[in-house]
Amino acid sequence: MKSLLAVLGAAVLLAGCAGGPRIDTRYSSVGHDSRVQFIVVHYTSSDFARSLSILSGGDVSSHYLIDQAPPTIYRLVDENRRAWHAGESEWRGRTWLNATSIGIELVNAGYQDSPGGRIWQPYPDEQIDQLIVLLKDIMARHGLKSGAVIGHSDIAPQRKVDPGPAFPWKRLADAGLIPWPAPEQQALWQQHFALAAPDIFWWQQALARFGYRVPQHGELDEATRNVIAAFQMRYRPARHDGEPDIETAAILAALDEQAAPR
Repeated sequence: MKSLLAVLGAAVLLAGCAGGPRIDTRYSSVGHDSRVQFIVVHYTSSDFARSLSILSGGDVSSHYLIDQAPPTIYRLVDENRRAWHAGESEWRGRTWLNATSIGIELVNAGYQDSPGGRIWQPYPDEQIDQLIVLLKDIMARHGLKSGAVIGHSDIAPQRKVDPGPAFPWKRLADAGLIPWPAPEQQALWQQHFALAAPDIFWWQQALARFGYRVPQHGELDEATRNVIAAFQMRYRPARHDGEPDIETAAILAALDEQAAPR
């Protein structure tokens, strides 16, 4: 009899293990937020068929892919899972952002080199319309604030240039998704810097406050130029040569002033 009871007891324990632990969910904490802190925008550098093949069948992935014609949104990875789109990256002190971000790939050829320089493919308005709808939905569900949307070139400025200077960041600003410098503040700062241009250490500090990983040694090296170029692709795409000119400085100072606590 004891042997039978032992067998039955063991069977009950095994059944419990097979079904997982019994968890009481009557209580919950208010101290939490979403694991998602950022949304990273990319271009695919290829057409839809090749983009889909790469993003769905290999070591590179993204949560969403948005085609051009028709501008269809495809979900490739559940938002609760980590997609492999960011690689070695950093923004606002957080590193390896795959774990804390949602990746969105836009079907876009990127650029072609020509004797006259790089020619960047534009983004169709309809594709950006769909992107904005998706961004607003993601930000609302995850409780993200303006500024959570960033480009691949922002988080990896030493090795990436997407979504490139043809990407319409101003449209995202008009939709309330990213900060944008107030024209009057920018004009005042430009007048100020026309009298005394900031030194390189100022640039490095201001860019770091904005979110970039940038050297802090006061020298205009290649790494610093790459970060300035990434910033320019967002806010002054007509010229993104990485040169620390006073117009770019005024844009950065105006944004820095707007972000300062009051």
